[in-house]
Amino acid sequence: MRTESTPESSPESTAGTTGLIRFTNVSKRFGGTTVLENLCFSVDAGKHVTLIGPSGSGKTTILRMLMTLEKPDRGTIDVNGGRLFPADEKQRREVRKQIGMVFQQFNLFPNMSVLRNITEAPVKVLGLGRDEAVERARDLLDLVGLADRADARPSQLSGGQQQRVAIARALAMRPKVLLLDEVTSALDPELVAGVLDVLRDIARSTDITMLCVTHEMNFARDISDEVLMFDSGRVIEAGSPGKIFSEPEHERTREFLGAVL
Repeated sequence: MRTESTPESSPESTAGTTGLIRFTNVSKRFGGTTVLENLCFSVDAGKHVTLIGPSGSGKTTILRMLMTLEKPDRGTIDVNGGRLFPADEKQRREVRKQIGMVFQQFNLFPNMSVLRNITEAPVKVLGLGRDEAVERARDLLDLVGLADRADARPSQLSGGQQQRVAIARALAMRPKVLLLDEVTSALDPELVAGVLDVLRDIARSTDITMLCVTHEMNFARDISDEVLMFDSGRVIEAGSPGKIFSEPEHERTREFLGAVL
């Protein structure tokens, strides 16, 4: 990961302009509230980057822009050499195929089996053959520890199991980038560890690029190559987990970590 300083951006940022994901001078406002201000940062292929900071600091907005659920008011966003914003809808759809996301809520199709929840998008969006999609789905269910629940409906699963299905569904598209948005926040506390263990295994065993928003600081410390501290729509500090969690330089980072650790 690299962040880049511009005349309007954070003075604590460091230079860099390349990466699998690249935000350049991105700003976003909702009404009179500035959520992101002239943001520049990039994430290299295969890296795991975690965004931390208080609620409302712009972290989830970044993920939603990468999913094309929000549009920036200004600036450019590129993924794997393709332009996501600004771009026409056809180009945006092609770039979007390279991105998978696991949301806070599971968003599974309640009328479909677990297996079909995972195979539906690869077949309809990627044009994958049904047999290949099923084989891929069964491999992923084995990866997330649910090989025996392929025929179950979401209502027959615990929250933790549903979230693991959601992770498998995102991976079934074989994305270059996996976005994780507070994936344990809707779970009962006793279910959190199992989901985080699955994500740790994915981080360690694949070369997928991960961009994660979480308040689980121990998880962030375990899986991240880089951690970005956000406040008021800006990156105020960036560095390795060891640096950010053990030797933060910015007072706001120290305050935030003191409140959540």
